Amino acid sequence: MNRTPVNPWLWSLKLGYNQAEILEGASRQLNCAGQTAVDADGNPQHAGDMRKQIVLALENLEAVLSAADMGLANITRLNIYTTDVDEAMKHFDVLGARFGPVSAAPPMTLLGVTRLAIPQLMFEIEATAAD
Repeated sequence: MNRTPVNPWLWSLKLGYNQAEILEGASRQLNCAGQTAVDADGNPQHAGDMRKQIVLALENLEAVLSAADMGLANITRLNIYTTDVDEAMKHFDVLGARFGPVSAAPPMTLLGVTRLAIPQLMFEIEATAAD
């Protein structure tokens, strides 16, 4: 798969994402459900701790990707939902620490929501991936 970043402006690169990407030669696409801070039995973890919830949501996303023989570098789009945008933004270095080493800057959207499906959860990350 060949990815060509499209950035008519450069400001989003400072935040770790491209405005768009042209994908050519992809053979498989994976649509991931939103991943949150739950354990293997679906029990919510880390109530009240945004940073730990982001870390676990990313670990869960990586587990889904791995089960499809993919990784973070395969992500072509992210949608992030949070009950507290300001608090989530304070911890976006966690995303940079995961995506930076694999040189991935997928287009993304961050949305503030009133609540997620499970009330204790504050962060959900939904991804599309391809290879």
